[in-house]
Amino acid sequence: MAKIIVGVDGSPHAQAALQWAVEEARLRGASLTAVYAYTPYSAELYGLPGEQLQTVIDEADNQAEGILSEAVAAVREEAGAIKIDTEVARGESAARALVDRSSDADMLVVGSRGRGGIAGMLLGSVSQQAAQHSPCPVTIIRSD
Repeated sequence: MAKIIVGVDGSPHAQAALQWAVEEARLRGASLTAVYAYTPYSAELYGLPGEQLQTVIDEADNQAEGILSEAVAAVREEAGAIKIDTEVARGESAARALVDRSSDADMLVVGSRGRGGIAGMLLGSVSQQAAQHSPCPVTIIRSD
């Protein structure tokens, strides 16, 4: 069975990528996995004690799960019988998480812009890194 990986970060571009990936999964009879990646830098940088750090990480995990759930819920009707798996990749950059998970995929789908802000300008966009490093075809979806 074909396998499609799609990056989700709560941005309009990522939502458009998820919608496109749902349709592509339907056409290909593919499985679909939505991935949200984040690194809890701020908590570690401020040297929080272990218990407080774990609380911040737990809250970030819950927020990540919420973003994924909302994104999938928004395409549930369109998806019909297509099963959409979700995965939170904590401690990984979005680009690395998506490239790693695309190693056995038939396609990686990302939005052209996400929530990267300053980090995106400094490090290069996730879509650019995915296009350069993914072992499978990458589709970059623009949202107007």
